[in-house]
Amino acid sequence: MHGDRQWPEVHDVVPLTRPPDVSVRVPGSKSITNRALLCAALAPGRSTLRGALVADDTLAMLDAVRAFGATVTVEADGSGPSGATVTVTGADLTCTDTVEVFARQSGTTSRLVLPAAALRAGTTLVDGSEQLRARPFGPQLTALRQLGATVEELGRPGFLPVRVLAPARGGRADISGDVSSQFVSGLLMAGPLMPEGLRLDLTTTLVSRPYLDITRDVMAAFGVVVDGLCVGAATYRATDLTVEPDASSASYFFGAAAATGGRVTVDGLGRGSAQGDLGFVDLLERMGATVERGTDRTTVTGPARLRGIDADMRHVSDTAQTLAAVAVGADGPTRVRGIGFVRGKETDRIRAVVTELRRAGIDAVEHDDGFTVVPGIPRPTVFRTYEDHRMAMSLALLGLRHPGIALADPGCVTKTYPGFFDDLRALRT
Repeated sequence: MHGDRQWPEVHDVVPLTRPPDVSVRVPGSKSITNRALLCAALAPGRSTLRGALVADDTLAMLDAVRAFGATVTVEADGSGPSGATVTVTGADLTCTDTVEVFARQSGTTSRLVLPAAALRAGTTLVDGSEQLRARPFGPQLTALRQLGATVEELGRPGFLPVRVLAPARGGRADISGDVSSQFVSGLLMAGPLMPEGLRLDLTTTLVSRPYLDITRDVMAAFGVVVDGLCVGAATYRATDLTVEPDASSASYFFGAAAATGGRVTVDGLGRGSAQGDLGFVDLLERMGATVERGTDRTTVTGPARLRGIDADMRHVSDTAQTLAAVAVGADGPTRVRGIGFVRGKETDRIRAVVTELRRAGIDAVEHDDGFTVVPGIPRPTVFRTYEDHRMAMSLALLGLRHPGIALADPGCVTKTYPGFFDDLRALRT
């Protein structure tokens, strides 16, 4: 059971009878929705978010901002099971109540909320699922201590659950950028409400850099300007914001077009997007796909034959599993590099995707920083999904061309895309 929907233990993917030629609209961006929800909770007054994503990860953030004291209403917007208009009236950070935030499996929610908890006058306990408890938080906790917050791990050092006891004063802090850009984003979003503002100094190279652009854009929409990794003391301003479709979710449909030789247009996601994962189509273009980039839509048309490529995906790592599935149908090996840090995601995404492709008879090799996929024809397989939504959605693409492909625990897609399999069926229309 995931959410209110009863899911089967296994989902069979039915192969397409012909290449698709369709337009789809995927749900709103998780990254934008969660950042906007938090900014709205930190802003005095009432904000409205249109096209917001409703999925496990954003429901975790909705729970968090309500725990902080924000007033929230959610109304379906008619775009599907994952779309809504959300109104948020900001929280009173001077409240001295002790509150608990359970972030479910959401790394985004927990890493954005922890610094915000250091703005509250009261004590905040942040925890999550066993899966989330296994993910690292050490660099962010160290930075919060440098900024004056009192932070206590209640279990293993550097991991949830964590109690935040005292407000952060701000100032300068060191932060590593090679584990997750979410550490930086969360600190930047809390920075304006710290009395001394915030300056972050990176101690390593930064991965997933485009997500910082999203953070800056959302903060700017709420009236706060970030200069590099510095932000002065300021006040968020309530606003109305429309959330664009999620580029990571769109990658599965772009990948489907490339893998099947079909044509798929994703509406609402054009060349003006700040979402770095839209750069996935650049990789498909290198593989031989044709990409049309409009102001409010992007179209991918698959080639007669895909080429294998060598790609550094450190800034588009959430689409690496999608590329692995597409690479199965290429004319030569595909090597993915620069994503060693995804071993600390919902699962070890390098090992998991290599393991599952091997189970299907595909020659795949695990490297410290990525993987190599050698093309082949997958045999019928029930793929394990490791409680990882991206494993399920990426490996589903193999079933569009090859019979006998099924997915265990398909309900894990509710983390970011509850209607994924319904939209995947739309490729047949």
